[in-house]
Order: sequence, then structure tokens, then C-alpha cells
Amino acid sequence: MHEALVAGRRSFEQREWRAAFDALSAADREVRLEPEDLELLALAAFLVGENEVCDTVTARAHQECLRRGDGPRAARCAFWMAFGLLARGEMAPAAGWVARGQQLLDAGGHDCVERGLLLIPTALQHLITGDLAGAHQIFSDALAIGERFGDRDLVTFGRLGRGQALVLGGRHAEGVEDFDLVMAGVTAGDVSPVLTGLAYCAVIEMCQLTFDVRRAREWTAALSRWCAAQPDLVPFRGQCLVHRAEILQFNGAWTDALGEAERACAELSRPPGHPAIGSALYRVAELHRLQGDAAGAERAYRGASEHGRDPQPGLARLRMAQGRAAEGASAIRRAVDEAGDPVTRAHLLGAFVEILLARQDVASARTAAEELARIAADFAVPVLSATASFAMGQVLLAEGDPQAALALLRPAWTTWRDLEAPYEAAQVRVAIGRACRQLGDDDGADLELEAAARAFGQLGAVDDLAAVQTLLRREAAVACGLSPRELEVLGLVATGRTNRAIAAELVVSEKTVARHVANIFTKLGVSSRSAATAYAYEHGLAPRTYTE
Repeated sequence: MHEALVAGRRSFEQREWRAAFDALSAADREVRLEPEDLELLALAAFLVGENEVCDTVTARAHQECLRRGDGPRAARCAFWMAFGLLARGEMAPAAGWVARGQQLLDAGGHDCVERGLLLIPTALQHLITGDLAGAHQIFSDALAIGERFGDRDLVTFGRLGRGQALVLGGRHAEGVEDFDLVMAGVTAGDVSPVLTGLAYCAVIEMCQLTFDVRRAREWTAALSRWCAAQPDLVPFRGQCLVHRAEILQFNGAWTDALGEAERACAELSRPPGHPAIGSALYRVAELHRLQGDAAGAERAYRGASEHGRDPQPGLARLRMAQGRAAEGASAIRRAVDEAGDPVTRAHLLGAFVEILLARQDVASARTAAEELARIAADFAVPVLSATASFAMGQVLLAEGDPQAALALLRPAWTTWRDLEAPYEAAQVRVAIGRACRQLGDDDGADLELEAAARAFGQLGAVDDLAAVQTLLRREAAVACGLSPRELEVLGLVATGRTNRAIAAELVVSEKTVARHVANIFTKLGVSSRSAATAYAYEHGLAPRTYTE
């Protein structure tokens, strides 16, 4: 037996994918490989990112199986050709390979595992196009064939797809049960490397989609370990980085999250066209937006859209922060109207409520918050429940019922705190502070708002911090009788600016600034700029930093 072939097989068994690819490629140049070894070479090529080689060798294996009259094995090769094409969005060629495989099995009257495998691309097309009932049925049929023949890969394919169809169709508990069974087989090492990577990425994506943070954290950590144990593995590494970025963002490690998201963009661009790059770019955009980099966020949202990832709700939130709430409201309303399943709607409705309230459309905001509450009740997961409570709490505040709002907001804050989600916890504290203020509890309001400001400062949430600072200063200014413009002038005085500098910044005359300064002195009962500055800092009227 050829030495390189022996080395290639050994390296493949040891999951040394690059060594296996190199050795099997060398053997392929010297001897005529058997179909089994061609399949190993194709798989090794896929695992080191040599997709063109993978396609070429798989097609050769298909032809060799045909030459030998092995219809089922030729059909299996046809399945893998179709699966790779489908993953790249090449629907028509994929359908051709599926038809070819089915014809081979029908011509030979074969009752075999490959019949189930050839159902998978069709089921995926149903899933992609939103035919969840059709996808569920076909995946279930594939699962039954896999169980009948004891084929663990086909069982994994079928159960994974069925779980996705169940979750997207609103049957969350049943879908999660399928996912847990899939991951039990994956962690036990019962399935092939390709199915292992596919299962990790699909299940984590569904956990993120359904707000199941606990499972997403656990499986992301497991995927990271799996990738680290195979240093030359190319597929799945980029998706792993996207999932890591999502978890890091949730935990408040935004700098690290941005680094992982940018690495994911680089990984998924080699070769270009990977479908997950849209998700990576969306994560980059979200992190830029949260940190106040509107230009960077805009670029990344556009990039995500170009790669097929709807930039909502992030882009609508960016528009709101830019003072373009009407544009944001129109865009997110369109996205909500197009969302046909409860999971997708749940990801949009929280932002929809915020933007509707910014537009003073309280009635529509209540309708959206009530729908979100119904979805949250069906899913019964902490993150979605807290999101729904926060949304309805904001609506109740807008309706002038702070006591009812607090009954929802305080448990929501506890949930975010326990989940170690500092940004969401701080957002809720702002709402709690506003509710306390409406109830006349000024000390309680100040404590909540100050705590939120500290959290935003530590996170680097520039726009959120500025909004809380403005809220604190305006409320303090009202108590002192200052107008919004006088508060703005006092803040600039407290930074040491002269009347001329203040006039230039506010685009008014020095005479106007002098009149504001005089009114401020009168209202505060002071007679100098230094006294006014001291008063401003003592009473929370001056801009402050919250990075400690």
C-alpha cells in the first residue's frame, strides 16, 4: 500500500486535517484511489477550506461509484455535492444533484440510508422558504430512515432540522428537546466531524434566536474547545467567533466582543461568500452603535445587508439615536410586518416599542408590547420574559402609571442582573429611576439613575450615558428653576469656558450668553463663575464622567 495513503488515513483518524489532506493528495497523484479514500480526501479538503478541491474529488468519487455499479454510494456522493451547493446558495445545481441521486436509487430499487440523506436538501429548502410544516414532515421522514438503519449522521440531520422547524413554528419546548438529544450525540462523539460542526453552529444559532442564553453559553464554550482541539480546522471557526462575540457582548465585554466579531469577518471572508458573514458584520455594527461610533455602525449595517442579513432592529435604533426617528420607525415597522414567525417578531418588537414611544405613539407601543408579552409567555425563557416586562414597563410609564411599571421593571432588572447582562440591567434601572421620579421618590430616582450612569460609563455606552446625564441634570435644573438653555450654559461654564467660547459653541452672541449667565447667578444665588461651578458640581448640574 502506498506510504502516503497510509499516512493520510492515519492523520484523518487523528483529526489532523491538513496532514491528512496533504498526504491523501500526494497519494492521489501517485495511485488510483478507491472511492472510500476519495471520500476521505474530499472531507479533509472541506475541513481545511479547500472547497473547490472538495467538489472536484466528490464528483470523481461519484463517477467511480457509478463505474463500479455502486448506486447507493454514488447517491451519497450526490447528496454531499447538493449539500455543499445549497450551503453556498446555488439552489438549481443542488436540486440537480438531488434528482440524480434519487434516480440512481429508484433505478436500482434501493432501500437504504441514502434515501434519507437525499431528503435533507429538500427539507432545508422548505425551512429556508418558510414552509415549516413541510420542513417538519420531511425532516421527520429522514429521521425515521436514519433510526431504521442506525445511521447516526442521518439521525442527527433529521432531528436537528426538525427541531429548527418546531422552534420557528412556535413549539419551543419540543424543538429544544430535539436539540438536547442532538447535542448529547455530538458530545459523545457519535457523529462525523462535519455533522458535529453543523450541529454546534445550528443549535447555538437557535439558542441565540430563542433567547436561551444558558444553553448558548454552554454550547459556545464547547464549540470553542472543539475548534481549539483541531487547529487546522477552517469551517465552523468563523461561526464560533460570531457566537463568542454575541456572548461577550451580552456579558458587557464589548472590546473583546468587537475583536472577536472582526476576526469572524476576516475568517468568513476566506473564501468570500460565506453566508455567516452577514451575521458577523451585524455584530460589528451593533457594537459600534452601542459605543457611539455611528459611522462605523452605518458601514457595518450596510455590509450586513449586502450579505443578506436584515440590519434591523439595529439600524432603526441607530436612526433614532441620530434624531431620525421617523426613518427608524418606518424601517422597523416594515421589518415587523414582514416577520412571519413569532421568533423573528420577538427580536424586533422590543426595539419597535422603544421607537414608537419616542414617536409618542403610545397606543401602538402598547399593542406591540402586548404581543411581545404573549410570545414571551409561550417561550417561558428568562431573557424574553425580561425583555417583554421592560417593554410593557416603558409603556406604563408613558401612560402615567409608574406603580404598575415598577411591578414589571424590578423583576426584569433582577433577571438581567442574575444573567450578568450589565447593559440591559442598566437600561431597566433608567426606567425604574423615571418611575421613582413620577412617584415623588427623588432619592430613589437619583440612586437608580446614578447606578445606570456608572454602568454605562464602564461599558463605554456613550449615547446611553449622555442621555442619563442629561436626564439627571435636567431634573436637578428644574429644581433650581433653570431653563434647558441655562442648564446648557451652566454646564459649559463649569468646564471653564469663557462667554466667547460658549457663544461660539452654541452659535449665539456673547450678549445672549452674558444674559444667561446673569440669570443663572440670580437663580442659584451666587455671584461668580467659580461659585456657579462649585454649585453645579455639588448639585449634579455639571457634566460628569462615570468610568470608575
